[in-house]
Parts: sequence; structure tokens; C-alpha cells
Amino acid sequence: MSGAWKVAYADFVTAMMAFFLLMWILNMVPPETKAGLAAYFSGERNFDSSSTSPISNNPFIQNTDKIDTRDIKINEMERSHYAIAQKLKQMLMAQDTPQSATGLSADDLGVQLRVNSDLLFKKGSPEWLPGGEKVFEDVLKILNEYNLYLVVRGHADSEETMPPYASAWELSGARAAAVLHWLADHGVKPSRLRGVSYGDTRPLKPGMSESSRAANRRVEFLFHRPEVMSYSVVY
Repeated sequence: MSGAWKVAYADFVTAMMAFFLLMWILNMVPPETKAGLAAYFSGERNFDSSSTSPISNNPFIQNTDKIDTRDIKINEMERSHYAIAQKLKQMLMAQDTPQSATGLSADDLGVQLRVNSDLLFKKGSPEWLPGGEKVFEDVLKILNEYNLYLVVRGHADSEETMPPYASAWELSGARAAAVLHWLADHGVKPSRLRGVSYGDTRPLKPGMSESSRAANRRVEFLFHRPEVMSYSVVY
């Protein structure tokens, strides 16, 4: 019994060390990162099962129009991500695209633009709408201005499939291919382009309600640096 206090004291010292280590880590984390983590754990975010998609309400994206990159210490890669995200946001606003039907996110790989398929394509078809072609033109402007590669990810709702597409795989793949063909026809080198078909395997929102299915019908445009092409996580 005489040594029991030593165990309690050791536990206390360990807890205090852990506490001070936590305080030190929090002090070293940038404010925007802490804000993103707070938003993540508060539940005030869009559900996204994509392994390459970060927190959808990342303050990096929310505040792109308020940031002056000359006044903050960021590296060249982060600076280009800010610029790309800001341009995409301005393009979407100029087109009066509903915010609920689009999304921007960024991570170490690049910048991702998400657009609901209902704005881009006819129902159950890879034939694009006039509004879809405007989005393609915005994507083309970014690719022409920056030395970036692009991965187009197609996602479809299984209930919108119709002949000749037997499943969401075929439909989402046809839509991704339609985007790639359009970009290649407008001067983008095919070597800078990749397409992926996910069908209905990576829902953005859980559930089978019409609002969830509408959100899950989408196309994602991931702008990334050339060297990232070898990373399997891109796909």
C-alpha cells in the first residue's frame, strides 16, 4: 500500500505530459486547419465518401474571395490552389450556378470541382446541356492557364439509367468520356486527361431520397499537378 501513491503520481505526470503535448500541437496548427477540423467534428459538412475529397466546407474554399495571398505565408503549390479555386468560384457565380448543385474542395493533390449531372447532361444520357458546355468551357480555361492535368470522375444514380446504358457504371463512364472528348476536341492534349467511372458506388449523401439521389448524380473535375498522375489515390 505504501507504493500506491507512486502509481497515481505516475499517471498524473503522464496525463499532464499528454495535455501539454496537445496544447503544443494545437498552437502549431494553422488557424484555417483548426477551423476545418472544427467543422468536420461539428457535423456541419456534406458527407463525401470519396477518399480524395477533403472536408467540403473547408474554409480554404469558403474564403477564397477574401484571401490576399501576398499577405500570408504559403508555398507556391498552395498559392496556385488558392488562385484556381478562386477562379472556379468566380466562374460558377458568374453563371448563377446554384451553390447546392456544386462544390469546391482542395487537398495536397489538387483542386476539385463538383457539379451535379442534372446541370450538365440530359437525364439518363451523356448528351450535354447548354449549361454543361459552359462548365466545360470554364474547365478548359483553367487547363489553358495552368500546367495542370485533369481527372474526370463520373458518378451516376442507378435509377436514372436507361437503354443503351445497362447500369450506372456505363452511364457515368459515358459522361466522363463525353467531357474528355469535348476537352480534347478543344485543344487539350489527351495525355493530360484521365477519366474514371464510379457508377453509384461512391454516394455523396446517404439514403435513397430524391434529394440524396440528385446530389449523388455528379461529375468531379480534379485539377492536379503532372507528377500526381502516378498517385493511385487520384483515382
